Amino acid sequence: MQKYIEKYLLPVAMILGITFHKQLAIFSPVIPYLLSLMLFITYCRVSWSDIRLTKFHYILLAIQYLGSALVYLVLRQFNEVLAQAAMICVLTATATSAPVVAGLLGGSISVTAAYSIISNLSVAFIAPLFLSVIGESNVEVSLASSFWHILLKVMPILVVPFLVAFLLQKTAPRIHKKIRSAQIISFYLWAAALTVVIGNVTQYVRLQDDGNYTLEVIIAATSLLICLFQFFFGRKIGSQFGWTVAGGQGLGQKNTVLAIWLTQTYLNPLATLGPGTYVLWQNLVNSWQIWRHAKRKENSDFS
Repeated sequence: MQKYIEKYLLPVAMILGITFHKQLAIFSPVIPYLLSLMLFITYCRVSWSDIRLTKFHYILLAIQYLGSALVYLVLRQFNEVLAQAAMICVLTATATSAPVVAGLLGGSISVTAAYSIISNLSVAFIAPLFLSVIGESNVEVSLASSFWHILLKVMPILVVPFLVAFLLQKTAPRIHKKIRSAQIISFYLWAAALTVVIGNVTQYVRLQDDGNYTLEVIIAATSLLICLFQFFFGRKIGSQFGWTVAGGQGLGQKNTVLAIWLTQTYLNPLATLGPGTYVLWQNLVNSWQIWRHAKRKENSDFS
C-alpha cells in the first residue's frame, strides 16, 4: 500500500491543487512551517561532517549564476518579460525540499542538502545585486532592504531545522533515531505543501487572464525547456562525481516560492508565470522520477 501511495501521491496532490485552488488559498501561510518540519525530519539523517563544499557544488553554482545571466542576455533580444521569466528560473536557489526528493530517489541527502543551503544563502547576497540591474525602474526597494528580506526569508526555513536536528542528536539520541527512521513523513508533508503551492499558482494564473495567451504559452514552454535542461545537465554533471541524483535535484529542483517573490518584487509581474509554471514542470519530473525509482525497486524485489 505504501509503495502505491508513493508512486501516485504527487500527481494527486497537483490535481487537488488545481481543482481546489480557491479553497486552498487560506493555507498559504502554513507553507513555510510545512517546509521547516519536512526539512527537520530530513536533516535528522545529516551530520555536520557531511555538509562540506566540493568542486561539484562550485560547478552547479557557476551554472546557476552565469547561466541565468546568459539566458537573460539572449532572450531579451526577443522579449524583455520572457527574458526575465527565463532568467529567474535559472537564478533562483535549490528547493528546500530537494534533499527530501534526493533521499526518495536513493541519492545523497547530505550532498544535496549542502548545495541547497549554499545555493539559498548565496542567492540572498547575489540576487539583490543582479535583479537591481534588470528590474523594473518603478520598483523602489533599497538594496539593503531587499537583501535582508531575502536573508530573513531563507534562513529560518533552511538553517533552523538543521540546527534543531543537530541539537536533538546530541541531547536526545533515542528520539533522534526514531525520527531518522521515519523519513516517509517528510514525503507526505511535501505533498501537502505542494498541493497548496499548486493551488496558489493556479489562482494567480486565473487572475492574470486577459484573453491573450501567446506570451503566456511561450513563457510556459520556455520554463519547461529550462526545467528539463537543468535536470538533464545536473544529472550529467553529478554522474561525473558519483552524485547523479544530487546533481539533478540540486540544479533542477528550484525554490519556486522564493522565485515568485523575487519576480513580483523586482520584475514584470507577468514574468511570475515563469517560476509559476516551473512548479508544475519540476514536480511532474519529480513524480516521474519517484514512480520510476519505485518501479525499479519493485522489479528488483521480485527478481
